Amino acid sequence: MTVLAVEHLAKSWGGVQAVAGVSFSLAAGEVLALIGPNGAGKSTCFNMLNGQVRPDSGRVLLAGRDITGMAPRHVFRLGVGRTFQITATFGAMSVRENVQVALLSQARGLGGLWRPMAGQKAAEAEALLDRVGMLEQAARPCGVLAYGDLKRVELAVALANTPRLLLMDEPTAGMAPAERIALMALTARLAKEGGIGVLFTEHDMDVVFAHADRIIVLDRGQLIAEGAPQEVRADPRVREVYLGTGATAGGH
Repeated sequence: MTVLAVEHLAKSWGGVQAVAGVSFSLAAGEVLALIGPNGAGKSTCFNMLNGQVRPDSGRVLLAGRDITGMAPRHVFRLGVGRTFQITATFGAMSVRENVQVALLSQARGLGGLWRPMAGQKAAEAEALLDRVGMLEQAARPCGVLAYGDLKRVELAVALANTPRLLLMDEPTAGMAPAERIALMALTARLAKEGGIGVLFTEHDMDVVFAHADRIIVLDRGQLIAEGAPQEVRADPRVREVYLGTGATAGGH
């Protein structure tokens, strides 16, 4: 099943073509990496998918439904989760409470229902934390967590709306090498188990080539390559503009 279909997406900023007619698709349970050099258009493309930026032309389809230009809050409610390069949690609140807030957001307004509803959502929050390996730290304030653990909390928050599509913007940025591999291995497993399509951007090529089912490559707003990791690694144009002519299997 196709979770995400991007058709001829384009966006210009002040006469500069940031994204130029990009098309690709993502299947349920698939992990797709979006890579490219700085200025390639990755961030603009990413932000058009969840409504932060409205495209000049083209379409974004979520499970066949046109969501082009919808506000991020509406895209979220249709089943799109997102994590960001820099984590953003409520530091004074516990790990459990941070996930509860995400669960409660689906109720379209907390009002005076915060306390009773929070109690009802505690079990759901703990189930999500168990899935990402953070249940033992559920009562700890997010402000005292190690950065790698914060990334796991952020993943639990992104999973709170049971997404069909998960967008991850440089999910391993700032993490130690072992933590990077562990987080992406966990994400890939959850994607396969839940049938979640995952699209992620990443600068660490070890992470990309180890965990992506497919890779798409942007350069100057254009899609220059798409395929399995070994195909993309061997592509002469990709090696020229991004990986470097001397790139090895895990090279940067």
